[in-house]
Amino acid sequence: MAVHTTQKNNKTAKPGGKGSQPLIIAKTPAEEQRLKLERLMRNPDKLAPIPDRQREWTPRAPPEFVRDVMGSSAGAGSGEFHVYRHLRRREYQRQDFLDKMAEVQNKEQDYLDKVEENKRAAEERTAKRRKKREKMKQKKLMVKKTKLEAKNKKDDTDDKSSSSSEGEEEEEEEEREADDDAEAPSFIMGKK
Repeated sequence: MAVHTTQKNNKTAKPGGKGSQPLIIAKTPAEEQRLKLERLMRNPDKLAPIPDRQREWTPRAPPEFVRDVMGSSAGAGSGEFHVYRHLRRREYQRQDFLDKMAEVQNKEQDYLDKVEENKRAAEERTAKRRKKREKMKQKKLMVKKTKLEAKNKKDDTDDKSSSSSEGEEEEEEEEREADDDAEAPSFIMGKK
């Protein structure tokens, strides 16, 4: 018998056939996964089998018409207890399933509420920051406008002062000196 087995193992198989690969038994889960990957990568054009998701267990629908109604009379047969026990077990499973489904739905609803609240809070923060940016933008525009008006006014006064006498120039110099003597602002909005 041993001779017959060795002949069987020494046979040459067709290349690419199933018999050409030696049987390797995986000793660890990592090795098992490596072997599966090697088998998949031998023929990359072949689609990999992806198993369908297992369906969740659902209890059997309650019957529309119950044929053997349990009576409350004394002297029931010895087999009735087992029927009762089976029905009770099935009903408890159904109630547990309904409780778990209600819990899952509550968790999903809580999650959706939290996501909605986070979105609303983020929108409020964004609106607040947007308002602040607009306010800063308006201040910058106002500063720019006042500078432009001051410059235009200065140009107008320069044109007038060149035609006016030297006395007016002395008065302007005194005003500038008075302005310089005033305390400088500790901060200026809109400048960096």
